[in-house]
Amino acid sequence: MQICDMHVHSCFSDGSSTPAQLIEEGLSVGLSAIALTDHNNIGGAEEFLKASCGKDIKAVVGTEFSTDYGDKELHILGLFIQKEHFKKVTAYCERVILNKEKSNRVMIDRLKKAGYDIDYDEVKRNCQGTMNRAHIGAVLFKKGYTKTIEEVFDTILSKSGGIYESAKRLDAFETIKFIRSIGAVPVLAHPFLDLNESELRVFLAKATANGLIGMETEYTTYSPEQTFLARQIASEFGLKRSGGSDYHGCRKENVALATGRGNLAIPYSIYQDLRPEKGE
Repeated sequence: MQICDMHVHSCFSDGSSTPAQLIEEGLSVGLSAIALTDHNNIGGAEEFLKASCGKDIKAVVGTEFSTDYGDKELHILGLFIQKEHFKKVTAYCERVILNKEKSNRVMIDRLKKAGYDIDYDEVKRNCQGTMNRAHIGAVLFKKGYTKTIEEVFDTILSKSGGIYESAKRLDAFETIKFIRSIGAVPVLAHPFLDLNESELRVFLAKATANGLIGMETEYTTYSPEQTFLARQIASEFGLKRSGGSDYHGCRKENVALATGRGNLAIPYSIYQDLRPEKGE
């Protein structure tokens, strides 16, 4: 059975692998297609495509856009972004990156005032692409403030802990329209991490009217019941299925490429169905 993984991260956002390494890792676990979906940037795309040349794996360039929907943060994947639109994606993401930069500085300042040994330049040196909470957490973990990287986000950098600072994000529906405007495929990422069933249905009614094409029905943290429900809801709204491990390398040690937490085997047909132009 051919499999794919339509949601992975590189060191250009909060993953640990380079884009080239992701191609090799994908081949090593038997992936036939892999999508690079770094947060709010496309900086690793050129390396990713170059590394895939002549290899028996389809490389899909994407971006995971951080968006606001009321008081909720939703992530929208833009998949199958073509090279001629890379600059447009960078320009579109500029405002959210600037806002994130401000919130990063606020968090680091609060950490320093709380007695943590951390410096903005130190965090930046360990970040090739856009900095976010994961990079700050990695430094705190490395310095021994927690026993696991997950513990950093559950304690020191939890959203209710007083140090975390939210950044103004992109509008969810504007982002869906933008993705469609460049001929790419907008997909709602991991809906059950952010919405309950009734909230999801309300969102999808508006999102599909604005051009949403797909939804992640297969995801690392889903229970079998959630997977079944996600597939059912996607069908009801005429959405294409997508799925991914949300692989971050050693930044999420319990999540493996292709298989997630051991519960994934995403059929290659999902890649084929999502692809804008049918081919081999």
